[in-house]
Amino acid sequence: MSERPVHEHIKELSEVLVQLADKVLQNFNDALEAVTLQDAQRARRIRAVDDEIDLAEVKLEEQCLAFLALQQPVARDLRTMVTIIKINDDLERIGDLAVHIIERMPDLGREVMARYEFEKMGAATGGMVKKSIDAFVSRDKQLAEKVCSMDEEVDAMHRFVFKKVAEAMKSGTTNTEQLLAVLSVSRYIERMADHATRIAQEVIYLVTGEIVRHSDDTFEKLIQSLKD
Repeated sequence: MSERPVHEHIKELSEVLVQLADKVLQNFNDALEAVTLQDAQRARRIRAVDDEIDLAEVKLEEQCLAFLALQQPVARDLRTMVTIIKINDDLERIGDLAVHIIERMPDLGREVMARYEFEKMGAATGGMVKKSIDAFVSRDKQLAEKVCSMDEEVDAMHRFVFKKVAEAMKSGTTNTEQLLAVLSVSRYIERMADHATRIAQEVIYLVTGEIVRHSDDTFEKLIQSLKD
C-alpha cells in the first residue's frame, strides 16, 4: 500500500467498484437477451465474463482488507470501506444470477420471455441496481430510499409470473419443465432486486451510520473490533 492520502485510495477502490457494477449489469442484461434469442455463443460469453467478475470481486475484497489492515481508517472512511466490501459481495451474487438464467435457456425462448414480461421485469430490476450504485457514488440517501421502495414493484411482477404459471399448470397445456424454468428466471430477477435493495441500504448506512437491516452483522463487528 503506497503512501498516498487515504482519500485517494478510497476514491480508487470506489471507482473499481463502479466499473464492476457496470460489468455485472451488462452481463445480466446480456443473459436475458441471450435467452430470448436462444444465442448459445452469447451464453458462453456470459459464463466467461462471470469468471472475470468473480476474479475482480476477490481482488477488490483483498485490496479493501489490505487497506483496513494498513491504514486503520476511522469514522466515515471506515464506513466507506465496509460499504464497498458489502456492495462488492452483492455484485458478485448478482453476477451469479446471470449464469443461473443462462442455465434455463433450453426451456425458454422469445415467446415465453414475452408472455411473462421478463424484459419489463429485467429493466425494472436493472434500473434498481443502476440507481443504487448512483446513490453510492453521489452519497444520495433519498435515491437509496427510492430504490428500496421500488422493490415492491418487482415483487408484484414476480407474483404476476407465479399466478400465470399456476394457471398454466392447472390447464395442463404447458410443458412442466418450461414452467419450472419460468419460475426460476422470475425468482432470479426478484433476487437481483433484493440485492439492489441491500446495496441501497448500505448506502443509507454509509450516509447516516444507521444500520437498516439486521441479517448480517459481520462487518459491524469488524468495525467494533477495530475501534477497541
